[in-house]
Order: sequence, then C-alpha cells, then structure tokens
Amino acid sequence: MNHTERTQLSRLAKRGSYDTAVIYPILDEGLVCHVSYQINGQPFIIPIAYCRIADTLYLHGSVGSHFMRQLAMGIDVCLAVTLLDGLVLAHSAFNHSVNYRSVVVFGKSQEVTEEAERWRILERVVEHLIPGRWTDSRQPNVSELKKTMLIAVPIEEASAKIRLGGVGEEPEEDRELPYWAGVIPLSVQVGTPQQAPQQHGVVPVPAYVKHYKR
Repeated sequence: MNHTERTQLSRLAKRGSYDTAVIYPILDEGLVCHVSYQINGQPFIIPIAYCRIADTLYLHGSVGSHFMRQLAMGIDVCLAVTLLDGLVLAHSAFNHSVNYRSVVVFGKSQEVTEEAERWRILERVVEHLIPGRWTDSRQPNVSELKKTMLIAVPIEEASAKIRLGGVGEEPEEDRELPYWAGVIPLSVQVGTPQQAPQQHGVVPVPAYVKHYKR
C-alpha cells in the first residue's frame, strides 16, 4: 500500500508495515475502532464497531447521531484499531513495554445510500462481530433501516505497527537485579453465554455462540 508522511513511521520503523497482508488481518480481528475527526478546530474521537469489505471500512449508527451526521458530510477522518497481546515487564520501570498489533487508517467518509449495498454492509457488520448471526436473527425492518446510517471510509493510506516478543535490550547491570522480568500474555476471554431473561422458553445455544472466539 502506498504511503506518505501521514503514515510514515518515524520511531521504531522496523516494527511497521504498509502491506495489506499485515494490515487487513489486524482490522479483521478487531471489534472496535476509534474514529478521530475535527470540526472547526475542535478534535473529537469516537469508539465504534466496524467491518471491512475489500479496501473500505464501514461504520453504522443512528441517523440522529451528531457524529454520524458529520461523517455523512464527507470529511477527512483517521481510524485506529489496537489489539493488546501482552504486558512486558523489564527489570527497570523505564524498559517496560506492551506487545500489540495496531493499524492507523486515513480516508474520507461518505454516506452509503444505495439500498442493496446498505443490506450487504449491515450483514457484514453483524457477521464481523458474530459470524453466523445474520441468518439466525430477524432481519431489519423498514423502520429500523430508516433509523440507521451507514458510512464508508475508503482506505486511502494505512500503516500497521507491531510489537512482539519479550523484554528488550536492557543494561547488563539491570539483569542482576532481584526483580521478576517477563511477559504477561493478554487475550480476549470468552465467558459462558447467558440467556436473556425475556427469552420465551429454552432455545438451544447455537454452535457459533458456544464456540465463539477472536
């Protein structure tokens, strides 16, 4: 993927990548992105669920949302997705770190209005969050569709940055200190599904719920 100074990594550039083969899997594993934008010099940042189709990210929200109405006007935005993989504890506080996979995307927002495309995106948003759920739930009705706005952000530029491994370089004398050093792995932990109290009767837990994972 082409990049300019907007996405050029200046510090620890060896951890970076502009390759979609690296960028897209991170976007596809994430559940929430943070969208930053500016209105009259005032910066804002909003967390929101999303999905990716080819080279475009899609967001959905209420037509009454001030945030969504701003995006519908077609503005420059920056989106970030971060996956935390571990806490890195060094002998010194200075050398502590975090293992992570992150992506920063730049693009211009645009509202999606074509009906067939809106349906396709809504399905993909649901399937991105919970694969198998779209066909195992009631489809949106006309009223619900009217209340929902869909925003596309074609990916103009993007960069990934990844930190993996254990404790980095530290002074030889620090290694003799009597402090534990190593990595605390982090991951998304799926708990036991809890049936909604308003559920009529007992409905078997679907396999895609029982075996959900990221």
